[in-house]
Amino acid sequence: MKNPQRFRTFVADFTRLFEAGPGAPAPSEDWLLERGSRLLARLIGSDDWLPEEAARPHAKYYQQYLLHCDPLERFSVVSFVWGPGQRTPVHDHCTWGMVGVLRGAEQTRRFARAGKGEPLIAGDSYRLEAGQVDLLSPREGDIHEVSNALADRPSISIHVYGANIGGMSRHVYEPETGIEKPFVSGYSSTHLPNFWDRSEEVRAALAR
Repeated sequence: MKNPQRFRTFVADFTRLFEAGPGAPAPSEDWLLERGSRLLARLIGSDDWLPEEAARPHAKYYQQYLLHCDPLERFSVVSFVWGPGQRTPVHDHCTWGMVGVLRGAEQTRRFARAGKGEPLIAGDSYRLEAGQVDLLSPREGDIHEVSNALADRPSISIHVYGANIGGMSRHVYEPETGIEKPFVSGYSSTHLPNFWDRSEEVRAALAR
């Protein structure tokens, strides 16, 4: 891991977005999305911090590696790794989210509910390039499908959600019928990358 401090700074700055004095209201979703997306854009503006264990594609399935979960589960940070041709099912999030492309490119299509038992309404498909950030909110519709836009190499995006996204119940959809089914995504890894080991830095300082 070349520069773990970059991610440590991001987590610290994002956590501070939730700080409020006694009696102060909790930050609004719009406020978090506006300021949080700036922090995420800064993080993905440099590609020197993501550890290799959180960047490995799988031959068959896209991977979602947990990088950090706030101790109070107010937000989580996940690395999504897409092999060529891999895509999600049509799904929702049930919480706000932001997606920043770190490497490669992603193709996204949004959907909207038409009514109970009716097919979903498909929106336009759009492409996100490295360095771009997309925002999600259940208030404005957060149903979409995502795929790797590149046919010859993996793509990686960094996602921030307003909950422990791998541990909450959400929904997948059959677009042709509008039928929704509950699902819990979990995570692709059983451990978190160790961004917090400062031992090498301390040893180097002591050796000066």
